[in-house]
Amino acid sequence: MEWVETTGRTVDEAKGSALDQLGVGEDDAEFEILDEPRSGLFGRVRGEARVRARVRPSHPRPKLERRRREERKPGEKRPAATREEKPRGERRVPARAAGAAVHDPDAAPQGEHGGDAPEPGADAVGEQARQFLLGLAGALGSSAEVAVKVEGDDIELDVTGDDLGLLIGPRGSTLLAVQDLTRVASQRRLGDHSTHLRVDIAGYRERRREALGRFAADVARQVVESGVARALEPMPSADRKIVHDALSDNEAVQTRSEGEDPYRRIVISPADDAEA
Repeated sequence: MEWVETTGRTVDEAKGSALDQLGVGEDDAEFEILDEPRSGLFGRVRGEARVRARVRPSHPRPKLERRRREERKPGEKRPAATREEKPRGERRVPARAAGAAVHDPDAAPQGEHGGDAPEPGADAVGEQARQFLLGLAGALGSSAEVAVKVEGDDIELDVTGDDLGLLIGPRGSTLLAVQDLTRVASQRRLGDHSTHLRVDIAGYRERRREALGRFAADVARQVVESGVARALEPMPSADRKIVHDALSDNEAVQTRSEGEDPYRRIVISPADDAEA
């Protein structure tokens, strides 16, 4: 997966721009902070934030090499710990992206000789996710069926049935939470770090894509007719990508994202708008 590089007034704003381009949530992305704004005189901020990001790869990065313990002579006291200053310009990589080990009672057990047990296959992760979604729907009194589609490391689960609106929520907010819970119940519980899991309920995602495409086209027409830019309501990164893609071939308008999550929004403006 290729890296994208973005800038912003803050690190969060730069990350938001990267998520717009990748079209994924923050949990599915990997970041490297290249530069951060610096404080100047009278509280002013100098420079801008610059980050690199990509979709979390199918296979995690190798674990960071542990620091070797300092050799000490018998009876010699351990030297007092000192805080090491981080060199300027050093890139910070999240522990999750770097593959740092974290104790998790739900994680897969270790192998017989103390090594990590082999990761489960995508089919096993998909079946675990299916069972979780069936149990969740049953707990809410809904009769549901879950279809699993596995392509390589990509797992798609489609939930169908009656009375599933509670699992979708306003503008798909509950659906995103259900997807996160499903990942914890399958990928994390089985110790999986390789698969990409996506949940859809009652065909909501496709309907949302079509509705956002029509809405974006309608707003773009109003912007062209009035010559005035229009800011849309805040959206998650996946929805912002749909809008950007829907208007990418419209030469009469241009789109940009502004603000910070969860209030980051798209602004649609005429193509010749000097402020864009």
